[in-house]
Amino acid sequence: MFEELRMREGRSLAQAVEDYLTEWSDRTGLTVEVWAMPKENVTGPVADAVYAVVREALANVERHSGAHTLSFALTTGRGGLRLTVSDNGVGFAPGRTGRGIDTMKRRFSEVGGTITVNSVVGEGTTVTGQI
Repeated sequence: MFEELRMREGRSLAQAVEDYLTEWSDRTGLTVEVWAMPKENVTGPVADAVYAVVREALANVERHSGAHTLSFALTTGRGGLRLTVSDNGVGFAPGRTGRGIDTMKRRFSEVGGTITVNSVVGEGTTVTGQI
């Protein structure tokens, strides 16, 4: 997988995600606000799942949101790992799902985590993951 290759090149998960966020922002023209990145390195299947979910969440923002700003936080601590990706786009009606959301939930579930998606029509969407 692409995410495994980036981390095998000697980069930490935080470095791989930061690089991807920069490339994504440059390509899409959307502003990315990074609020937090982990100081500890995350490895193995958890890192792979996080990286895959970040890529899917950003793809969904690019395809569907109409946003101009994305806020991002990835933290680790005693309570585990927490990922937050939030946009200021058009949002969508509650209860709506799709392949991208299902994929993100499956990837986190495979490593013992959960994903929640909260969206408000006209205000944006927030994807929150916890492992």
